[in-house]
Amino acid sequence: MWCIPKLTDEFKERMENLIELYLKPLDPTEPVICLDEKSKQLLADNHHGMSMKPGKTAVRDYEYVRKGTVNIFVGVEPKGGRHYTEVTKRRTRQDYAKFIRSLIEHYPEANHIHIVQDNLNTHSEASLIATFGKRKTKKIMKKVKFHFTPKHASWLNMAEIEIGILERQCLKRRIPRMGMLIGEVKAWEKQQNQAKRLINWKFDKEKAQKIFPSLY
Repeated sequence: MWCIPKLTDEFKERMENLIELYLKPLDPTEPVICLDEKSKQLLADNHHGMSMKPGKTAVRDYEYVRKGTVNIFVGVEPKGGRHYTEVTKRRTRQDYAKFIRSLIEHYPEANHIHIVQDNLNTHSEASLIATFGKRKTKKIMKKVKFHFTPKHASWLNMAEIEIGILERQCLKRRIPRMGMLIGEVKAWEKQQNQAKRLINWKFDKEKAQKIFPSLY
């Protein structure tokens, strides 16, 4: 369900900026990448279950053991069908900055890279400066343009759709170790890239006018 915040001029401006960005045709020199992250709790079985046998399904005990929490960065180029993931122990400024740098490295021929993200405190140029210093950050920001969702409206970020797919197809089970999670997530990423799966965004200005008439 969407969370609808207070409707302001800033909300309208950011929403329309994203709608316009999403409607642009695919341009390899100006890729649009949506970025987000999610936490994942590592869980191990407390008891060995019963393995699947002919005519019988596998049985898993309801008890589990917590093995800590890790972070998963997700990036998706909706119209290009390119998908990126990175599993990290934490979600720090440095982790975010390194993921941004890794995204940029996939687009050496791009003139500008548009990155859509929400308003998390680590999602900023300041994180790049804290990690790489001002000189390297200045070089990065010549190529990167950040686009932020309206506050409390992260549903306008297509990376949330990507995370939903990742959860359904890969994460809805107990995974006890970070190394195992990395392998599973990277296998999913490879499959998505081989299939060049796109996201068909339907929310346009006409729909925005119907849902938020007070803004128009």
